[in-house]
Amino acid sequence: MIEIPESLTIAGQLNDTVRGKRIAEVEAEHTKHSFAWYAGEPQEYAGKMVGKTVGASHGIGSMVEVELEDYRFTVGEGINIRYFEPGEKLPEKYQMRIIFEDDSSLICSVQMYGAMFLFKPEEYDNFYYLVAKEKPMPGTEGFDYPYFKSLKEDLNGNLSAKAMLATEQRIPGLGNGVLQDILLEAGIHPKRKIGSLREDDWKHLFEAVVNTLWQMTEKGGRDTEKNLFGQTGGYHTKLSKKTLGKPCVYCASPIQKASYLGGTIYFCAQCQKI
Repeated sequence: MIEIPESLTIAGQLNDTVRGKRIAEVEAEHTKHSFAWYAGEPQEYAGKMVGKTVGASHGIGSMVEVELEDYRFTVGEGINIRYFEPGEKLPEKYQMRIIFEDDSSLICSVQMYGAMFLFKPEEYDNFYYLVAKEKPMPGTEGFDYPYFKSLKEDLNGNLSAKAMLATEQRIPGLGNGVLQDILLEAGIHPKRKIGSLREDDWKHLFEAVVNTLWQMTEKGGRDTEKNLFGQTGGYHTKLSKKTLGKPCVYCASPIQKASYLGGTIYFCAQCQKI
């Protein structure tokens, strides 16, 4: 699933690969999918996109936004977006194909669920998009320690660290995937109540958020996700399905997993005590 490291990585790759190209053809809803979502009717996308020149792409939380002159095309966290050279073999099933004048393509396909939105920015009022555009991203000037501490204001102290960081769009693009390594670096269990955190804990957590996301982005995303060219990221996750049962990189205790808040958490019981 696309989270901050992947959205920034893919946006950069789009800028290097398709910026300046002109769209010749669009196939929308090529393969029907019950959980593929669009803004408006997908059959109308071609009429709005064909002839447009691709501008800058941006990572916005868990979304990738592509400028198409007066329109914006965004893909959300559940979308695989891939670039294909002219003549390269395409997958049999996909939801959208954007074909450029040089016959290269962008293919968008849905995993479990995902959104591909085409809109004019002044007319778009999607809550998740607007929040992701409005809030500062970790690593930017606006995301400093006072801002981070302000995110917990008015929250119940019984809220868990996972719930505080990865729900309610408090930090758009910080989801359950990147959360695991962040909490390991901070030495905080995903189920630990935020009311039990001391000032030093908050400082360590802030540093872990900023530094871990920077490392993940600097290395082209996580090794559990793929980039624009179908390659896995260069950041080796410490806590993920790939490391379950393996020794913790810090203490050698076996990595464990549990179901929590509608998803899977991975943790080191020694380094992350409740």
